[in-house]
Amino acid sequence: MFILTKIADLVQIAPEDFGKPSLSAIEDNVNAKYANKVIQKLGLFICLWDILWTSEGLIGHGTGLVNVNVEFRMVVFRPFKGEVLVARIASQTREGIHLATDFFHDIFVPFIELPEGTEFEPSEGLWVWKDEDQVMYYDNNEMVRFSVIGEEWHDQTPTGPVDMTDEPAGQRKSPYQITGSMKGPGLGCYLWWEE
Repeated sequence: MFILTKIADLVQIAPEDFGKPSLSAIEDNVNAKYANKVIQKLGLFICLWDILWTSEGLIGHGTGLVNVNVEFRMVVFRPFKGEVLVARIASQTREGIHLATDFFHDIFVPFIELPEGTEFEPSEGLWVWKDEDQVMYYDNNEMVRFSVIGEEWHDQTPTGPVDMTDEPAGQRKSPYQITGSMKGPGLGCYLWWEE
C-alpha cells in the first residue's frame, strides 16, 4: 500500500528560513512541495521519509533564495494489484460503490465487481446482496474490504478555453483513481464475515 520513492529535485530556501537548521529548512520545503499531491504514475505523496544527499547551496541573484540540489525518499500511497484494503462506503450509484479511506477518496467498485446476486435498490439508494435466503445491505459509512484490480491516471494539465469542450463544467476527473472488486470470500462488509 505504501512505497518509498527516490526523487532528485532543486529546493529553494527563502531568506526567512535562514534561521532554521539547514536540514529542517530543506525538509519543510520538500514537504510543502510534494506532500498530499498526486504525481502521475507514482502515486499520492504522503510525507518525506529521509534525505539521502544535498549539494552546497547557491544564492540566486536578485531573489536571495538559496538553491540546493537534494536527493530524498518520499512515502507514497500506491497499492498494488491484488492487494486487499479496507475503506468506508462513501456513496452508491447505479454504476457502483464509491469508497474512501481517511486520506484517499477516489476508490470505485463498479457494479460488475460486486458478488453475483447483487442488485441496486433505487428506493433505498443502496446495493443489496441476495445470497440464498439472506439479504445483506451495503450501507453507507460501513467498513468494507476490497481487492485492488486497477488504477487510472488523469493528466491535470490546465486546458485552454478551446479544449474545455471535452468535459462539462466542474466535471474534472481525479488525477488518480483506484478500481476495486468485492467479489470473493472475505470481501465486502466487515459485519458479514464476523463469527
